[in-house]
Amino acid sequence: MTYSYQGNSYSISRYPKSDNKSLKAWSAADEHLLKYLSESTKDWQKPILYNDRFGFLSIFLSQHQTSVVVNFKSQEKALETNLKDNGLEANVVHRINPLDNQSNAHDLALIKVPKSLELFKSQLSQAHELLNDDGEIICAFMTKYFSPKIINIAKEYFEECHQSKAWKKSRLLVLKKKKKSPEKSEINTINFDGVKEFKQHPGVFSGKNIDYATQFLIEHLEVKATDNKILDLASGNGVLAHVALSKNPNAEVSLLDDSLLAIESSKMNLKSPNASFYFNDNLDNFENNTFDLVISNPPFHFDHETNIEIALSLFIDVKRCLKKGGVFQLVTSNHLNLKTHLYKLFHKVKIVAKNDKFVVYLCE
Repeated sequence: MTYSYQGNSYSISRYPKSDNKSLKAWSAADEHLLKYLSESTKDWQKPILYNDRFGFLSIFLSQHQTSVVVNFKSQEKALETNLKDNGLEANVVHRINPLDNQSNAHDLALIKVPKSLELFKSQLSQAHELLNDDGEIICAFMTKYFSPKIINIAKEYFEECHQSKAWKKSRLLVLKKKKKSPEKSEINTINFDGVKEFKQHPGVFSGKNIDYATQFLIEHLEVKATDNKILDLASGNGVLAHVALSKNPNAEVSLLDDSLLAIESSKMNLKSPNASFYFNDNLDNFENNTFDLVISNPPFHFDHETNIEIALSLFIDVKRCLKKGGVFQLVTSNHLNLKTHLYKLFHKVKIVAKNDKFVVYLCE
């Protein structure tokens, strides 16, 4: 897709690419942030960007010593692709780990408010530390996703919280005058089976309890003594890998997730020498015919967006990486009706269990 800004045209694409014409690589909230900056009289330097999923803002702010917080491997790949497609060197934008805390160095932080307000608070806390004393934070969101909690969280960190008028169904929240730094967001602790406690960073999927779909899969999970190599795909906090190891302690388990926060969470929960961790959005780390068993509660929701294309692409990867006779066990929502797609890939597809919300498939 082409986007014009200050007399120049830029090519901005989604990663991974989508056949859905309604899905763009930017939103009106992104445009609203650019509009605000272009109309500002300040010479902003060293801005830091949050939730710039496809690198849209990074492209236009690349000449200002910009830093971008990279939460996802897919986000990193999108950024690299769009920088290259627009003739920009990869190093013009500095990458920041979402768990890093650096010295005060930034005049401005731009935050696309995520669906998880727990993650928003964590990002606001980090940005608060990274900003100069007179720095500002500009938060952008589509008006249909507004919650008064956004304002309440912002007031914990800043004296001034000014909300803009709506523009293209989006709004900005301008934060000024830093307050004394409040306590940092704590790591979540989730009780599992009355014995094991799982820890996870703010913003990792299902922060208050083990997701109900995952619980349903665990109830019906089959792990054989011959399942020597297991992959937990979209591993989150690692609970599925934990259950698999409890059923077969001698297995080698690989955990893979697109989210860095998820991978770092699972490392806290699985201390087994048989566990390996991979920060990636696909299965390129693995050779053909690697796994006896793949287990997954696969991703279909990406912030406010629902997209089954990414999961279907992962299923193709799963087929490649399974050994002959290997098994793929997954849980999905009933309404997604994935059985037709799974039949196109796997020799045998069986419904193991089903309730009014979820279905567990076993694919060979």
